[in-house]
Amino acid sequence: MNTTIQTISTFGLAVAFIPVIVVLAVLYKWSLDAANAVYAVIRMLVQLLLVGYVLTTIFQAESAWLVMAVMLVMVTAASWIALGTVKAQRLALYRHAFWSIAWGGGLTLVLISQGVIHLDPWFEPQYMIPLAGMIFANSMNSVSLAAERLHAEIEREVPYKKARAIAFQAAFIPVVNSLFAVGLVALPGMMTGQILSGVSPITAAHYQIVVMCMIFGSAGLSTAYFLVIAKSVFIQTEE
Repeated sequence: MNTTIQTISTFGLAVAFIPVIVVLAVLYKWSLDAANAVYAVIRMLVQLLLVGYVLTTIFQAESAWLVMAVMLVMVTAASWIALGTVKAQRLALYRHAFWSIAWGGGLTLVLISQGVIHLDPWFEPQYMIPLAGMIFANSMNSVSLAAERLHAEIEREVPYKKARAIAFQAAFIPVVNSLFAVGLVALPGMMTGQILSGVSPITAAHYQIVVMCMIFGSAGLSTAYFLVIAKSVFIQTEE
């Protein structure tokens, strides 16, 4: 089995944009929001190229402090983005979202990176940063859904415990669906990337199982913690 990944030339990268250009032409022809789509494509291109250069620098530096700083930025940004569904309470809820994502995601990250993969050194950037990104992103999405649903249920004057249960269940719908769909509807990103790079499909499947457990655990822990500690913001009186 070939274990080297095929590089993509500049010309090959340009070819990948052909279907994008066709779709943009359709949007323009049908008088839809082509300008926003063009902006999104350009932003995607710039962001990914910049991230590529930044990660190259971080990987070469091999600094624990730099890796920790990157993860702090991830959690800080994720906490703010997560509360976009409850903008009126964003500032009041921010510290709760921050600690929920930091603790729920952080504990899961430590368990996976040190207890499962056994990174050496413990902060190995090539593993730690991508793993942290997946964990914090999924925690962010679950906390965001939970905050929105909890706010809606409280507005409907649903008792807090029931509202909390509804919010947790709603936040977990995408996570549970991903467990049902993995391997049947689609091959997830990490597994696809490893197979394309020449890794055995069995090894790739093992890694993906770890990733799915990681996503399930971090999303659940972060969401549960958020729903517990954010109670005082959503309601002013005790039950």
